[in-house]
Amino acid sequence: MTINDDQIIEAIQNGEAKAYGQLVDRYKDLVYTLALRMLKHREEAEEVAQDVFIKVFKSLDKFKGDSKFSTWIYKVTYNTCLDNIKKNKKHLNDVAIDEYTFNKLDTIDNALDNIIKEEKNVLIKNCINKLPEDSSALLTLFYFEELSLDEISKIVNVEANTVKVKLFRARKKLAVILEQYLQPQNRMNYGTGR
Repeated sequence: MTINDDQIIEAIQNGEAKAYGQLVDRYKDLVYTLALRMLKHREEAEEVAQDVFIKVFKSLDKFKGDSKFSTWIYKVTYNTCLDNIKKNKKHLNDVAIDEYTFNKLDTIDNALDNIIKEEKNVLIKNCINKLPEDSSALLTLFYFEELSLDEISKIVNVEANTVKVKLFRARKKLAVILEQYLQPQNRMNYGTGR
């Protein structure tokens, strides 16, 4: 029988220390993955993940249950990463985007279909790591954690439509980076992109 999040939270609030360990086990990989995508640095991501669980423990009573617990913990993670980025004044270079990229999205999607799924995931994760932190966070939540636009909008605190636009832009940036990876092995003639 699997215990749901609400039961674990209730147990923690009733002072059962073991229950907190269950919560950490359940979410540590998700929290760490999102932190790593945003911070691009293993040690920093580990530190932030620890901070997140301390914050979650301290503010568990603030969780009202009006969204899924996973959405709430993602939001805490996202905000903790943003604080960390601001504190360290990190600015990652944006990838230049032009109209030409637009026409290539489909071509790149097709090229990716030829790569075995495992390799594809590894390749995409590597490329996502090269994106600015907000783009990599959105792509991770949408494609790898398979969250809905509404869930993501709660996490990053912007309208679902804005999330959609940002996701589209993030995909275009990803396409530029993916193309650099794919070109050496694909030497395709893309034509004029019509």
